[in-house]
Amino acid sequence: MSCELHVVDAFTGFPFRGNPAAVCILDGPADPAWMQQVAAELKHSETAFLHPGAKGWDLRWFTPAQEVELCGHATLAAAFVLWKTGRAGTGSPISFETLSGTLTARQDGAWINLDFPAEPAHAVPPIPGLDRALGAAPLFVGKNRFDLLVELPTAADVCDCEPDMAALAALPARGIIVTSASDLPDVDFISRFFAPSAGVPEDPVTGSAHCCLGPYWGEKLKKTEVAGFQCSARGGSVKVTLAGDRVILGGHAVQVFSGQLLV
Repeated sequence: MSCELHVVDAFTGFPFRGNPAAVCILDGPADPAWMQQVAAELKHSETAFLHPGAKGWDLRWFTPAQEVELCGHATLAAAFVLWKTGRAGTGSPISFETLSGTLTARQDGAWINLDFPAEPAHAVPPIPGLDRALGAAPLFVGKNRFDLLVELPTAADVCDCEPDMAALAALPARGIIVTSASDLPDVDFISRFFAPSAGVPEDPVTGSAHCCLGPYWGEKLKKTEVAGFQCSARGGSVKVTLAGDRVILGGHAVQVFSGQLLV
């Protein structure tokens, strides 16, 4: 099977920053085993596969190791490509049917806003060995249906963290969100995201993690709009607006590659 293939750097306005996602545009449904092979070959933290559907576009996401239920940066990348290639009209909203229900992307000037489910974390008892795995004692540990959320005391604890990946991979979660209050101007919180059990040791900028981070920091700071910076080596920014049981994730995107997948 051949398909049109694009690579987009998401949650950034600069090439080779943010989080790269591959976007494969298909004519119709594809074999999940084939999609997994493609994602493993491309080696991005997520590869998005989309094709026209009854209610818009059907969208699935694969890491190099497994399919996931929710992904922000690859959804942003997919929307960017649909507008860029003229498959969606400029200014027209795009509806995606996914394993997490209907997700919508809209343009707002240079921003792309994604309407996603809020995924707040509930507090859980301390996890033995977590402080050793992260190199700092958590101020808070919570869990939602996907990930663990860990607040550390300082921004340096987050940005300088060199976690024990084997210990993190053994935890009962898709990934571990590590966060703290920001020490940067015009940024409310910083974060990093580790998902070694899903084949992604560190994800550069994680939209789905902000479905959890937004409600957490919004409640702590008594704000309905918060700005996050994910301080990975590539770095990227996500604006989160709280809307009841939904969040609006705002970011930018830059296309860096277009071509054809031949097999």
